[in-house]
Amino acid sequence: MEPCPFTRVSVAGLCLRIPHASKAAHNAGVHSSSSPCFCEIKLSGQQMQSAPVPLISPNSRSEPDPHLVAASFYFDERSLKSLLKSSTICFKSPPTLQVLVYTGKQGSSCCRIAGSAELLGKFSLPISPDWLTLKKSSQLHHGWVSIGSSKTESRSPGAELHLNVKVEPDPRYIFEFDGEPEQSPQVVQIQGNIRQPIFTCKFTRERSFRSRNGQIDGWSSSRERDRDKKERKGWLVLIHDLSGSPVAAASMVTPFVPTLRSQRVSRSNPGAWLIMRSGPEGGNSWRPWARLEAWRERGRKAGLGCRFQLMAEGGGVVGVNSGVLVTEMVINARRGGRFLIDTAKFKPETPISASPVDSPHSSGDFYFSLGVPVVGGFVMGTDIQGEGKCSKPHVELAMRHVTCIEDAAVFIALAAAVDLSMDACLPFNKKLGKNFSSNTIIG
Repeated sequence: MEPCPFTRVSVAGLCLRIPHASKAAHNAGVHSSSSPCFCEIKLSGQQMQSAPVPLISPNSRSEPDPHLVAASFYFDERSLKSLLKSSTICFKSPPTLQVLVYTGKQGSSCCRIAGSAELLGKFSLPISPDWLTLKKSSQLHHGWVSIGSSKTESRSPGAELHLNVKVEPDPRYIFEFDGEPEQSPQVVQIQGNIRQPIFTCKFTRERSFRSRNGQIDGWSSSRERDRDKKERKGWLVLIHDLSGSPVAAASMVTPFVPTLRSQRVSRSNPGAWLIMRSGPEGGNSWRPWARLEAWRERGRKAGLGCRFQLMAEGGGVVGVNSGVLVTEMVINARRGGRFLIDTAKFKPETPISASPVDSPHSSGDFYFSLGVPVVGGFVMGTDIQGEGKCSKPHVELAMRHVTCIEDAAVFIALAAAVDLSMDACLPFNKKLGKNFSSNTIIG
C-alpha cells in the first residue's frame, strides 16, 4: 500500500511570562499567579483552535514540556498548493500561522467573547512552499519571543511567549467505500488518481456469531427483519481481504433501543459495537480490539454521539473503571461530520500506559503518558453523511499506525460501525432504508 503525502504543523510548549514591573500587565489585569490567559491559533484556510497559556514567574528560567501540543493543523499537497496560490492572488502576501495571546476569560464556544478579553500580543510565521517537499521533521521556532505590536508594545512591554512550532511529513493511507456499508461494498485505496480494491465489506443481520475458541459468544441476535420493531440489533460487518479471508469485524453487541416514552437512543443507554480483528488461528477466531458506543443527542447538540474505547488483551476495556477514552464526540445528524481520533485534540483524564495489542498486530499502538501523547497527533478520520443521505465513508489513516493489512482493516470496520450507527440511532418513528430489510440473516 502506498501512502499519500500529508503535512502536519503543530504548536506546542506554550507559556507566558511578564515582569512584575510591567505597567501594561497591571492595567490589563495580568498577574502571574492568578489571571487566566489563552490564545487563538490560526492558520490560513484552517479552523481556528484555542488553548490556555500558563503564566510563569518572570524570574523562571525553566521551559515548558515541548510535547504539550496546543494545536495541530494538517495539509495534503493539493490543499497547501491551493492555499499558497489563492493567498498570493487575493492578498499578495504569503499565508501565515498566527498565535494571538489574550488575557481574560475564554468563551465557552472556544473563542473569546467581544469585550471580555484583551489582546496582549501576537506571534506570526509565514507558510512556506518548502513544506510540500519535507522529508523529515523541521523546527520552525523554538524558545521565547517578545509579543506585542507597535500599538500594544507600550501597554505590554516585556511580555514574552514561549512556543515550539514544528512542521513534519505525516503521510496517510486513504480508503473509500464504493457504496454504503449496508450494501456490502468494496473498499478501495486511493493514491492520486488510482483507485485500487483492497477489502470487501459484508453486512448481515445475524442470529448468532461465535468464535471457535469460545471467547466471544452469547451476543445479541436478530430473529426477524421487522423494521418497525422497537429495537435494532444483530448487525454485523465482516471485512475480508482480497483473498477472501475475514480480517476484521464489527458486531452490534448491545442493541439500540429507545428510552421509555421516547423515540430516541439516549446517552444513558447507548447501543454498542465490538470491533475485532482476526486471531492468530485464523478462520472464525477473533480477538476484541475496541468498543464503540453510540446514542442520539438532543437539543442544541442534536446529533450522533460516539464514544470509542480500546480494549485490553483478553477483552477488558482499558481503564473501564477510570473512564479512559480514546475519543468522544457528537456528529451533526443533519449535515453529517467527521469521526476523528487525534491524540493531540482529545486528551483523556487518565493515561493508557501501554499498547493493548501485541506486535506485529499493532493496531491501536497509540497511547498516553500523563495525558501527553507519546505517539501523538492524527490517528484516524472518517467522513460520515447525515441521516437520509447516501454515505460512502472516506477513511484516512496515519501511516505510522499501520504495519500490516489487519491494522487497516480494523479501522475500516470501525468506520463502518460509525456510519451504521447513524442509522441505528435514527428516531424509531422513522423507517430504516430498504437496504436494511434485504440482507441475509445468518446463524
